[in-house]
Amino acid sequence: MLFRKEPLGALEAETATTASLDIGYARGGVEANLTLFGSNMDDATRLGVIAPDRVRLVNMTGQTRIRGTEALLRYRWDSFVVTGSYVYVDATEPDPAGSGRRAVPLTPRHTAGMVAMWEDHEKGRVGLELYYTGKQELEDNPYRLTGKPYFELGLLAEAAVGKARVFVNLGNLLAVRQTSYDRLVR
Repeated sequence: MLFRKEPLGALEAETATTASLDIGYARGGVEANLTLFGSNMDDATRLGVIAPDRVRLVNMTGQTRIRGTEALLRYRWDSFVVTGSYVYVDATEPDPAGSGRRAVPLTPRHTAGMVAMWEDHEKGRVGLELYYTGKQELEDNPYRLTGKPYFELGLLAEAAVGKARVFVNLGNLLAVRQTSYDRLVR
């Protein structure tokens, strides 16, 4: 896509007005956090098609609005830590076609994660990660308008070997890939 991009033209800087409210709790091995957030963004940039084979970054007319919440819960027990998180995002922008507002493409409303970790600072650590990404609006996809939700699974390990540390990080163990749903070449 970058080979089609025109040089930067006259762009206005994006500006945003934001607010957030954070509430936290900790007692014993339990930690919890809840964040509510919102942002209004003016002059957001997007790719604008200027010819069938050329695109340019342009400022959007109107305001991009982002509202959401994030929840985090962590439990510690001796050398074990389990952390769970959930994020809800409602992000909308003016529809470039001029028909009101639309969801911001490639921004899932729901995401969640869980990490379970055993850790000993002298020996190392071993962890398991599981992440969920919910459906999201797609852009410039001729096969579908909405992406399918998916899970990602990972395993990580670190071992202390003298003064050195050896890391292994195995990601995407469920082999999630776009080609499972759509072709990449049109």
